[in-house]
Amino acid sequence: MTAPPPPREVSRAFGALPVPIGKRLLQVRALIFATAAAHDEVGRLTETLKWGEPAYLTDETGSGSTIRLGRVKGSAHAAILFNCQTTLIDSFRERFPDRFEYRQTRAVLLPVAGRLPKRELSVCLSLALTYHLGRRGTKAKSAQL
Repeated sequence: MTAPPPPREVSRAFGALPVPIGKRLLQVRALIFATAAAHDEVGRLTETLKWGEPAYLTDETGSGSTIRLGRVKGSAHAAILFNCQTTLIDSFRERFPDRFEYRQTRAVLLPVAGRLPKRELSVCLSLALTYHLGRRGTKAKSAQL
């Protein structure tokens, strides 16, 4: 699936980033839409701004946790930000301990140059976009016990 054109305010947010970070995050944006399209249960994504940064929500189905794109203070890397109250970053670290640089329980940092690790990143994005589905299944299973 090809990503739709971003809403005007989201496009402005990408344009306000340093060019190398903005270019890298636009690659990630395309991967978010492609990953979402591979999961019927995710539905149509909502693309908006949260805290002034491009954000991707599964409003239609409620299947996932919000993904934001931006940067973190003190880093020249592009950042994919996740809700720090989730276990997502822990899951990513477990699966890919040496593939990404992580910032606490909040972000995956990506160098702005070099090849985008699409396969590994798609796994991370899939986990985020379906985060609540897994949790619902866990709650339902424990309720049956």
